[in-house]
Formats: sequence, structure tokens, C-alpha cells
Amino acid sequence: MLRQSLRKLSRPVLTRGLANEATFDLPECKLHRFDITLPTTVTLTRDDAFKYYKDMTMIRRMETSANALYKSKEIRGFLHLYSGQEAVCVGMEAAITPDDSIITAYRDHGWAYTRGVEPRAILAELTGRSGGCSKGKGGSMHMYTDTLFGGNGIVGAQVPIGAGIAFAHSYKENGKVCISLYGDGAANQGQIFEAFNLAALFKSPCMFTCENNHYGMGTSDVRAAANPHYYTRGDAVPGIKMDGMNVLAVREFTKAATDWMRAGNGPVVAEVETYRYYGHSMSDPGTSYRTRDEVQEVRKTKDPITQLKSFMLEGELATAAELKEIEAECRQVVDEGVEYSRSSPELEVHEMYNTIYQGMDGVRVRGADALTYGIHSP
Repeated sequence: MLRQSLRKLSRPVLTRGLANEATFDLPECKLHRFDITLPTTVTLTRDDAFKYYKDMTMIRRMETSANALYKSKEIRGFLHLYSGQEAVCVGMEAAITPDDSIITAYRDHGWAYTRGVEPRAILAELTGRSGGCSKGKGGSMHMYTDTLFGGNGIVGAQVPIGAGIAFAHSYKENGKVCISLYGDGAANQGQIFEAFNLAALFKSPCMFTCENNHYGMGTSDVRAAANPHYYTRGDAVPGIKMDGMNVLAVREFTKAATDWMRAGNGPVVAEVETYRYYGHSMSDPGTSYRTRDEVQEVRKTKDPITQLKSFMLEGELATAAELKEIEAECRQVVDEGVEYSRSSPELEVHEMYNTIYQGMDGVRVRGADALTYGIHSP
């Protein structure tokens, strides 16, 4: 059964302020060996509210369309959807800067969007077309930008890479941080604890973030982990647990943790309690290890988009008509992206051997370039 803490909607107590903002109480946040002062209230401006609502709605719509494309066999291979977890990426992005680094696992479409990739480029990547953000070579699990270091397909392998990225930031003294994300299913990988240890030794500014959606590949967190309190598993590394269905809580508590890291204090282990609406991947119906009623209950009482919508309406930051306009805009953008993902041409054969590394112009890779196979670039 779903734990009681996830059943309750974190409804804040509203205090009306200026016409352009509203103040809310934040839900409980748990700490482990972490001497830090956390905010208890949050002020949400109209502009920020509109941005968060649009971003989460866009991701939800995009994932719904990806689901349909997969079922029509226009997307092949693996597909892991982010529906239900949108408040994590949107809230964390709101707390950091575009120059900070992100590395995550294969459930990465939402992160690609918040890192600046257009929905059409994400959808075209899913269909393996040249208009995709990785020219169709990466597919669902491998999306990148200059500051998004993947989408990674090997379970837990991105976490030590994140520790290395954070070490580079501290070595260069550039003031940046890295958020290295993994799921509750990956949380028992040994390399994750090695990464904790090295980051603590070098005081690397890495926020090791467990997106705890309560189920790995068919197994609930409490059946897979002797200690399912993931924020406590860093030993000497301080931990923080936040409501991952509340975009404002994610924003505020992530900011507090990353500010602490920027001050030179080292890494943090974070747990964001969230939920995925679809199965682990498209091959998993998601109903053999949990009930349909459980999924519907979370959708009804805890959904991050519905929750933000309630905040905006109750705080008089938006009207219902304005929110419908945002929803219609997102629908149009994604629908156009779907058509683009179908019409964008497939990659030409000679392109298979390009961009193995960044800046490949004029570089020949023996055994893996066009000339080796007698393919001549135009």
C-alpha cells in the first residue's frame, strides 16, 4: 500500500499579499545530520507561477504524446516516461542557474526540456530523426545539452560521473554545482556509496538526488531496501527529504541545499518523494505490483500540476481562463512537435560516424568513420 505520507495533498495556508504574489506555508522537510535553517513559507509571484505551470503542463503533454507514438510503433526501443514527476525537474531548475550541471538516468525527457531543448527536438529524438536534440542517435535515454550530461542507460552509473563533474567545478572554483539524479531502484548500487565517499572527501558540490517514485522495475522501495529513508544513506554526508510533488517545496529546499554547497561545505544527499503514473518503461503495465486505485488516488490528491493550479487560483494569481490558455498553447506546441517528429528526415548514413566527440571536423576515427566503410561524405 502507498504510504500515508503520500496520500495527503500538501495544501498550504494562504496569506494574500500583493496582487502579483501570494505566500504559502511549506510542507514538512526532513533533515539528516544537516545543520541548516530552512524556510517555512514561500512567496510565489504571478510570473513564476505561470512559468512553472506552463513547464509542467508542457512536459506532461509531451509525455502523453510520446506514449501514443510508442503505441503506434513510431518510437522504438526503450521509453521511460516522466509523468507525475514534473515538479522535481521544474522545481530544481528554478532553484539553480542554467550554468549549473545536471546528470540523470534514462527518465530524462523532462530534464531535457527544462535545460532548454524544444519539445519538437525531444520528440524527434524519440522517433530517431535528424531533427532530434542528438540527431536521433541517442533516443529516449540519451539526451544532452552543454550542461545536461545525459540521460544515462546504465542503472546508477551516472552518479559517480556527477561526483566527478562536481569535483571539476570545485577544482575550477567556478561556483557551480552539480545535481546527480537516480531512482530508488538504483539507490542500492554500490557505486553510489563510493561516489558519496569521494565527494565528501573532496568536498565536491554535488547534490545526490534520489527521485523516489516508490517503485523500481516492478519492486516497491520497502521491499528492495532495508533502509528506504534514502536521504539518510550518505552516512557522513548530510541529507534532506522533500515533497517532490510540490514544485514550491522542491524549489525552496533545493535552493537552501545548493546555497549550502556553494559555500564550500561539500555534498548533500537529497530524497524527493514523487510518483510515476506509467509503468517503469513501456513494456511494464505498472499494475502487477500496485493497484489502479493507488495510481488514481495519487492523481486525484497529489498531482503536481493540479496542486499548483489550486495554489494559483486560491492565491488569485491566475484565472481559470488563463490557465486554459496555457494548456491550449502547450497542446498546440506539442502537436506541432509530433508532426515534426514524423516529418523530420532520418539521419543520412555518413552521419553515423560523425560527432563521436565534440569538435570532430576533420578528425578521423580509425575503424569507426565513413572512410573505413567506403562511405563518402558529400
